[in-house]
Amino acid sequence: MPEMKGGEIIAEHLVRERVPYVFGLCGHGILGFLDALYDRQDRIRTVGVHHESLAGFMADAYYRVTHQPVATFTSCGPGSANLPVAAASALMDSSAFLAVTGNVPTSQWNRGPFQESGRHFQGDFVNAMRPYVKRSFQPTRADMLPLALRQAFGLLRGGRPGPVHIDVPLNVFVETADWDLAAEESSSPPRPAGPAGAREAIRAATALLASAQRPVIVAGHGVELAEAERELVALAEELQIPVATSPLGKGVIDMRHHLSLGTTGRNGTYMANAATRNADVLLAVGTRFDDRATSAWIPGYTYSIPPTRLIHVDIDASELGRNYRPEVPILGDARTVLQQLREAASPVFDRPEWLERIGSWRERWEDALAPQRASDAVPIHPERVVTELRRALPEDGIVVADVGVHHNWLVSDFCAQKHRSVLQSWGFAAMGFGVAGALGAKLGAPQRPVVTVCGDGGFLMFPSAVATAVEYRIPVVWLVWNNLGYVSILDQQLGYFGAGRELVTSFRDGGGRLFSPDYAAMARAMGAEGRTVERPTDLAEQLDWAIHAERPVVLDVRVDRDAKPLAAGTWELPPLPHPQPTFGWQED
Repeated sequence: MPEMKGGEIIAEHLVRERVPYVFGLCGHGILGFLDALYDRQDRIRTVGVHHESLAGFMADAYYRVTHQPVATFTSCGPGSANLPVAAASALMDSSAFLAVTGNVPTSQWNRGPFQESGRHFQGDFVNAMRPYVKRSFQPTRADMLPLALRQAFGLLRGGRPGPVHIDVPLNVFVETADWDLAAEESSSPPRPAGPAGAREAIRAATALLASAQRPVIVAGHGVELAEAERELVALAEELQIPVATSPLGKGVIDMRHHLSLGTTGRNGTYMANAATRNADVLLAVGTRFDDRATSAWIPGYTYSIPPTRLIHVDIDASELGRNYRPEVPILGDARTVLQQLREAASPVFDRPEWLERIGSWRERWEDALAPQRASDAVPIHPERVVTELRRALPEDGIVVADVGVHHNWLVSDFCAQKHRSVLQSWGFAAMGFGVAGALGAKLGAPQRPVVTVCGDGGFLMFPSAVATAVEYRIPVVWLVWNNLGYVSILDQQLGYFGAGRELVTSFRDGGGRLFSPDYAAMARAMGAEGRTVERPTDLAEQLDWAIHAERPVVLDVRVDRDAKPLAAGTWELPPLPHPQPTFGWQED
């Protein structure tokens, strides 16, 4: 058995798990791990960032594109304290990576050394990460690392994916232990198939679907995680059931498909919300029914459960019945259960009245959006931006959405045509995911163009992502949705508390005038390309150029800050009153 340093054990385990990248930021607490990575540069590539959150966002987006985990590294104290935001974003959206954090040497625990989180318990960074990961390990000896690493990879990949954390004191990286490499390889079991649904539940679900007059399938991110897109579409076509998606499930069905309804909820489409609230049976697969996807659970806006009868499929038992009580709960893997339903169900080819009714809703919605999509107004109308972006990208192009008001239009109006083509931080809604995640997405899918749509607020938080892209020659495009502020919060401020009651939500100079940095100039200062786009007639040309530039590009796009999306659903922040939908509600 060879004797290896702790850092070497970690690095070698990553190589054996076929981890291609490690993203992170250097620090004294992680030096021993970096030294081990130095010797393995031909087998695992290390990418340095300029803010630790960006490493986590990159790892998160990489997993969403590839369904393969990478690792991050951060140092003790403030370095690793910057990581929980990204870990939380990954956890809440079931995305996985291994977070390796450095800590102070065990011999210095409880002495208050430089950067120890030890006021309440020695070397206590594991409790800082605890709410945001599936499990946190803290091996205090090098010989504890092999077991911790094996368990960590089993956890982050198994069941509902999520990030796993391993906190390593500085001395453990450089102390040695014997590691039986042959035994380690032989002890790794094959990955099991996803669990099947109970036979009784499959029979009950099949009978309920057969009796339905107005069925709808609601497909969530769990379908994407299970790689069950083909099974979903096949079942929908065989049973002639229209498919709505949760916002996070966007892309699991080509939105051009005649059975696709678009997304549900606050920023969903009219036809999706109208169909789901009028359905008599819902088959929900891999979705957790969160507040923004359901119009805050208010009956009659997105869902009417009951009287709608619910079949709910999820791999996580805690999601079954969390927000709606299913008549038929099915605990299982989305792909396996969809295959079971296909085998058990009898094809139905005739639902003309229900599909014609949905067609009329779709026509009304498309007619209402058409003028904005073609608008030549200056500043540029949001629907025009989304339309030109869709035209500029190929079918498999990846859009990484940051958090902000622009996200509402992407959820509602961007036509996802391929799976894993729209990435977004949904559950935790962490600003910066889009700004940095684009780099991870591009490294995961180097042949696919990647455009991140980020607000000026989010871009200002993490502009160093552009410098990283230049340093490592990662050709991504930042479309900065420049509307001079945190406009999603500005709209809520004015909507809930009245006209004129604005505070710190717009960007203004010392004289109170609206203000914007020159984001294109910022990009050029970091070695990227940067251009400003003020007219809609220029946007198509600039997007086409940026996508084909094969280098990092920032487009500073000046967007109408006063435009509001059509709302077919709602959202509630109790006890504040929820706004009524602005389109179609109570007319279907």
